[in-house]
Amino acid sequence: MLHTAYPQPPLGAGCSSTEYAPCPTSVREARAEVRGQLERWGLTDGDDDLADVAELLVSELATNALRHSAGRFRLTLWAAHGVLRCEVSDGGRSEPRVCEAGAAESGRGMFLVEALALRWGCHPEGPGKTVWFELGTCGADGCGRR
Repeated sequence: MLHTAYPQPPLGAGCSSTEYAPCPTSVREARAEVRGQLERWGLTDGDDDLADVAELLVSELATNALRHSAGRFRLTLWAAHGVLRCEVSDGGRSEPRVCEAGAAESGRGMFLVEALALRWGCHPEGPGKTVWFELGTCGADGCGRR
């Protein structure tokens, strides 16, 4: 896991940021925002895999934000240079950790992020933190999809 901020895409790249209230429906709204934004950016044409994985991983991060910070969270999406970066910022200070995918009812979200994302990390953000992951947005060899 990387504990430093990752460089942001250049100005003019696709960017979207939305803040959500601390309620269970916010996770569903964040998933819908991911799919809708990827469609608006033209990143789902003929390939729903990217949207499916991004929705799943954002759902995990948003659920963690609600569960562990109990406050508002912000979803930020960036798309540039063949990479989709998804960030979830919240007021909690505890960093996520990867747990084994066992029979427990919780704790598997970061295991999924670790398994499906190109890269992921966490860095302090004001009084809280930002957890992020990146996915490749093209199917070409070397583009970065796992």
